[in-house]
Amino acid sequence: MWGPMSEYGWNGMGGFGLWGGLMMVLGWGVLIILIAGIVKWLFGNPIGHAGHLRESPKRALDILEERYARGEIDREEYLQRRDDLK
Repeated sequence: MWGPMSEYGWNGMGGFGLWGGLMMVLGWGVLIILIAGIVKWLFGNPIGHAGHLRESPKRALDILEERYARGEIDREEYLQRRDDLK
């Protein structure tokens, strides 16, 4: 009797049949994703992982001081904008 169900399960795939095959693929998929995540975490960009390693964005006052130092704005405008920012 070699019908669809034999002594080895559905189509000879063993006792677990189709579900066993799906669970094996799912298990391998989870394992591969886990390994890829660990590799990315270990060897990824360190600037993206720790906030203290990131370069802080320039504050408005720093930009204003740079513009004044380059001569883009005069003293009166610098003082006015500095007071506005504080």
